[in-house]
Amino acid sequence: MAARHHLIDRPPSAVWTVLENEQLYGKWVVGTSGSRREQGDWPEVGSSITYRVALGPKEFTGRTVVRLVDKPRALELEAEAGPLGSARIALDIRPWGDRTLVIVDEHPLRGLGGTLHNVLLDSVIQIRHRTMLARLARLVEHRTDS
Repeated sequence: MAARHHLIDRPPSAVWTVLENEQLYGKWVVGTSGSRREQGDWPEVGSSITYRVALGPKEFTGRTVVRLVDKPRALELEAEAGPLGSARIALDIRPWGDRTLVIVDEHPLRGLGGTLHNVLLDSVIQIRHRTMLARLARLVEHRTDS
């Protein structure tokens, strides 16, 4: 299981301000850029966004679909990465005093990622999550509209 947590120095409402903005997805999710709405109103269940994913010199389009929203507590996504398959990404958002504890849990679901899922892959995902949660924290903590 690839789970990681980060304490953000803002209340959950400030975290949600960033999570609800599909244009900011590429700024906090490692490996993605140029996110834009594809379908529905992000982050309603079934809505989706697309973005560019760079894998070395190759670039392809990724897609993320909202599978569960339980504002202000949880957001679950399915990230589809073409030939690599898809993954479930669950964000658990908990008030922690006047701050927010964000826990991310990611599991490959289908495709190559699901087939090759092992402890080594979980270690790589952990490193990615460390960076991703730090980026999310910076975005949330430096916004003035929250």
